[in-house]
Amino acid sequence: MNSTAATRPNGLALFILPSALLFALFFFLPIGLMAVMSVLTGNPVVMPKVAFTTRHYVRMIGDPFYLEVIWTTVRIGLVTTLVALAIGYPLAHWMARIKSRTGHALLLMAVLAPMLTGIVVRTFAWMTLLSDKGVVNETLMSLGLISQPLKLMYTETGIVVGLVHIYVPFMVLTLTGVIGRIDERLEQAAENLGASPLRAFLEVTLPLSLPGILAGSLLVFALAISAYVTPILLGGFQIMTLPILIYQQISANFNVGFAAALGIVLLVISLLLVVAYNRALGLVSGQRELQ
Repeated sequence: MNSTAATRPNGLALFILPSALLFALFFFLPIGLMAVMSVLTGNPVVMPKVAFTTRHYVRMIGDPFYLEVIWTTVRIGLVTTLVALAIGYPLAHWMARIKSRTGHALLLMAVLAPMLTGIVVRTFAWMTLLSDKGVVNETLMSLGLISQPLKLMYTETGIVVGLVHIYVPFMVLTLTGVIGRIDERLEQAAENLGASPLRAFLEVTLPLSLPGILAGSLLVFALAISAYVTPILLGGFQIMTLPILIYQQISANFNVGFAAALGIVLLVISLLLVVAYNRALGLVSGQRELQ
């Protein structure tokens, strides 16, 4: 028995080892290299003598342009998350509460169908809709509602529209699982005690679904601020975000150190969001235990 018990941890370690090596090779190693490159004066592969420096971060903090790029990235992420939540929550609630299996399957197919198409294809579809001679402007002009095309392309609005379409399914799927685990009898009990359906939702369902709201918002925000294809196609270089700026620094200027510093800033923003999510989830769980 002792020999069997002694071999169990080794077997478990061997089972986990491939995943750990893969995670270290494709996650920790690239991030570590990026962090090192962000504090070096040059690329050690092509430059024999390099030194540690903080000039890349000083340049970023001291130039209002880069601070504006960071704020634009965060702003687009926040707006995308809020719109995705506003659209996704009612749909997720409907999916979680629908009684018909066929109806649930049809709704699930409708949510998953856009994910079967590539992001580039979906973004080009939005370009045909939002361009000056696209479907939206041509329809509004033919109805006499506008006299000249609306500027929908190469704006933050166009980028948000494209990102919301891409990331709403992530919000819906996250929320559906959480709302589906909430006992419907709690809402019925609140209504039996005199609460209206709206009040029962606001005081019972909504608070219990906060973990799903936080998780879905975290996922959508992280994906939105790191998106490259949709912002570059719908916004061009007129709307500069961190991923576009990173690509520009590497492809056009070949400034690997500054691009690495920008990548670290993007990573720090995501990590801060994860910390805020954990704290908010802890507060929600603590309030629920008190109740």
